Amino acid sequence: MADNRTLYTDMARAAAREHRQVRWFELKRLLKRKSAGLALIILCMTFAAALFAPWISPYPEQGRGDVNVEHRLLPPSSDYYLGTDIYGRDMLSRVIFGSRISIFGGICIVISAALIGVPLGLWAGYNEGVSGTLIMRVVELFLSFPSTLIGMAISLILGAGWYTAIIALIIPWWPWYTRLVQGEVVSIKHMLYVEAARMLGYGRLTIIFRHLLPNILTPVIVMILLDLGPAIIAIGLLSFLGLGTQAPMADWGLMVWEGAPNILNEWWIAIVPGTAMFIVVIAFNIFGDALKDALDSST
Repeated sequence: MADNRTLYTDMARAAAREHRQVRWFELKRLLKRKSAGLALIILCMTFAAALFAPWISPYPEQGRGDVNVEHRLLPPSSDYYLGTDIYGRDMLSRVIFGSRISIFGGICIVISAALIGVPLGLWAGYNEGVSGTLIMRVVELFLSFPSTLIGMAISLILGAGWYTAIIALIIPWWPWYTRLVQGEVVSIKHMLYVEAARMLGYGRLTIIFRHLLPNILTPVIVMILLDLGPAIIAIGLLSFLGLGTQAPMADWGLMVWEGAPNILNEWWIAIVPGTAMFIVVIAFNIFGDALKDALDSST
């Protein structure tokens, strides 16, 4: 039995090394794509702006919410590169600080949803008994309603705010990961290396987290990247409806809402944060699609 375990372990490690080499080759080829490279540059710049917002913003105090009524509704100029809003605050500083709320909010939503949905999907896919069936029935119940509509309803119950908006969107978001992982596990759980692990006496949790989880991470990572865009839009929509981030905090959705009434005259108030959101969401989608194509071609 010890010899069998050693042989199986060596075979698994060799397969893992070959798998990593193929994926690394595909990732290097991915970065050579102009669209994926441009999207990655945009995302890196956005993350850097969010992290260093207090140091790179022209008017950091206005980015945090301080008003400056003497300079309200000024168009873009050399003093205010993107103009000022209805409270006289610098739009560039507000957009930079708003990236913190929107980007980190989207990341919190998808990462938390994955941390909840992936383990449940692993268990439901490997165990097709009562517990697995019950998990999937709950998933189907959530998926029968639009995620944003559920988030709006939960936000109304919990109250408006950035933290409650994130919680409200995590609740309907995790079932998508559970369904994805459950389908992936069902398709691979009868493969030879899983059967070998079962015959060698490994327990359920060992098989699930040591042998099944590493082989379903690729679609999960791709889904996380593709979900970041919709998550940013969803949290921005809740802020636009008054159910998410509250003034004076800077949030792209809230900024669009503040500028909507004056969009014909002071267009920059709504267009600037809306454009920032659009560019970042498109960048996430382009890079996620390119990563999916690169990883799929290596299988």
